[in-house]
Amino acid sequence: MNLTLKIWRQKNANDKGKMVDYPISGIEPDMSFLEMLDVLNEELINKGEEPVAFDHDCREGICGMCSLYINGEAHGPDRGVTTCQLHMRMFNDGDTIYIEPFRAAAFPVVKDLVVDRSAFDRIQHAGGFVSVNTSGNTIDANSIPVNKHDADDAFDAATCIGCGACVASCKNSSAMLFVGAKVSQFALLPQGQVEATDRVMNMVKQMDEEGFGNCTNTGACEVECPKGISLENIARMNREYLKASFKG
Repeated sequence: MNLTLKIWRQKNANDKGKMVDYPISGIEPDMSFLEMLDVLNEELINKGEEPVAFDHDCREGICGMCSLYINGEAHGPDRGVTTCQLHMRMFNDGDTIYIEPFRAAAFPVVKDLVVDRSAFDRIQHAGGFVSVNTSGNTIDANSIPVNKHDADDAFDAATCIGCGACVASCKNSSAMLFVGAKVSQFALLPQGQVEATDRVMNMVKQMDEEGFGNCTNTGACEVECPKGISLENIARMNREYLKASFKG
């Protein structure tokens, strides 16, 4: 396939940045989107030009690093996949493809298509964990009965990989689907009940401090999420927050 790539280039966080056109040829339909970018970068390096910086790691849809905004959609036109799982057969010969970083005030651009998503890490640090007694008197988690429905819902919430597609696709740059998933995976389990009040209060507070917007129930986040995280997790987080406020 012969394609025209319009890629956001930005030298650093202080640079204004701009879209730059790159014609590319010889792209196979079975290539992944990142393999296509690898081909482009090899060409740029061979010409003595600066390669395009983009995040990637596992390339198996697990780590959430490869987050690109492709033709106006987080992770591109396919559904239920990350950018690294997107294949070039989703495009046609002669297409023009727009490639941008995730846009949000809380996700500042570091370089080109790379953004700083450490805001998610700070939200996790605020409460996205279960404290465990390691004094030698620990209780085997498998000895605590868990309702099958709750266990399934908790597992579904835990599939969130923290890629940030929910933020990028939201008109308000809201992180509530991410935070809702992280709160839900613990709120549904007995192990998470002990710190439930502090967890939701601290994580929501940190989310607000990071500059993410609020949720207005558009639902774009659920549609673009590569793991299909449900909006039900936002509703559960709101209930947990309300209960915690009364206890407060």
